[in-house]
Order: sequence, then structure tokens, then C-alpha cells
Amino acid sequence: MINKAGKMEQAGSMIQITPDLTIDKRELHEDFVHASGPGGQNVNKVATAVKLRFDVTHSSSLPDDVRKRLIRLAGRRVTGDGILIIDARRFRTQERNRQDAMDRLVGLIRKAAEEPKVRRKTRPSPASMERRLENKHRRSETKRLRSSTPGSSE
Repeated sequence: MINKAGKMEQAGSMIQITPDLTIDKRELHEDFVHASGPGGQNVNKVATAVKLRFDVTHSSSLPDDVRKRLIRLAGRRVTGDGILIIDARRFRTQERNRQDAMDRLVGLIRKAAEEPKVRRKTRPSPASMERRLENKHRRSETKRLRSSTPGSSE
């Protein structure tokens, strides 16, 4: 569910991705690590960065076509074992980093859930081919007239 601020809300143990696609929270695994960057002395004491792991290849929630597109979209964020790792360390609090990681995962899966538009081959119209050839002829004629004529002395 999306709240008024446009953020993803989690109801129960399921995460709603699209109206007909949900993911079980139990398929996600979060690790908390020390983050570099802002935070002062607090950065050495509190593990605020989040590593969110989602096993794409063994997920029962994803249809096959979405799974393949997700692996292709995620690129190097997917390990050889098919585990998607999202590293969130943008914010100073663990909770905001958790939400950031979850939002990024949901966004990635939503993008993968969209069916790609089928490309239909098209051919140039006869009129456009004629215009192209006419322009080529005009351009070559212009260049030919600019060149010096053989036999003229300069």
C-alpha cells in the first residue's frame, strides 16, 4: 500500500509491489553494518548502514518473466547465486536506511514487473526514401561544384 506521502507501507508480512504482485517479508534478510560518512563519533558506535538481501532465483513470490527482468536490471547487484544485495547508507539513522533500501527494492521490482514494449519493425516510406536520395544528390552536387576542376592552374 502507498501512503499519502507516496511511500510504500508494509501490511502484515507481505509487501505490496503492484496490485497483483506481493513479496513475503520473510524472503528478505537485513544486515546492519557500520557506515562511513556523516555521523560524528556516533558512526563508530552504531550500525546504521543496511545491507538488504533478496534471493531472486529462489523467491516463490516472483513470476519467471519478472525474475529474469529483475536479474538483468539489477546487474552487478545480483551475486552469482542469484541474491540481490542493496546497500543503503545514505542516511544517519538505521530506520531511514532500512526504508531507503526497501523503497529501492520495491522500485526495482516494479520496474521489472512492467512488460517491455514490443518493438515492431518499420520501413521508411517510399516518399521519405526519395527525399533522402534527393538530399544526398543535392549535397554531392554542392561538394562537386566546390572542388577544383582538374586541369585548371592555380
